[in-house]
Amino acid sequence: MTILVGYTRTPEGHAALTAATSEATLRGERLLVLNAGEQPGQADSSSLAHLESDLRAAGAEFELRQQSRGLSAADEVLATAQAESVQLIVIGLRRRSPVGKFLLGSNAQKILLDADCPVLAVKA
Repeated sequence: MTILVGYTRTPEGHAALTAATSEATLRGERLLVLNAGEQPGQADSSSLAHLESDLRAAGAEFELRQQSRGLSAADEVLATAQAESVQLIVIGLRRRSPVGKFLLGSNAQKILLDADCPVLAVKA
């Protein structure tokens, strides 16, 4: 079984990673860390190396992927979840005003509404 976490270099991404690592360890499942979508959330190679080091220290079985197929972060997470038949998706949330959600859209909202498996949304 696999737990998928949508990771970005933000407080929300770190909160999601922490929760996903705890869930994977608790359940004895593999963790798939996906750094995906458009450039702003993508980690550079030194950040990914540091992330790998932290995951090894946590003792979780994991795979780290960086996807950039031109899809939105939400679409990357959903496509990966379906392709890998994941049991749980973990995402981080930030506070947004109703107007901000209306004007900018929401990756979290799309994942919550369109995922075929349970989604754990973690506040940062």
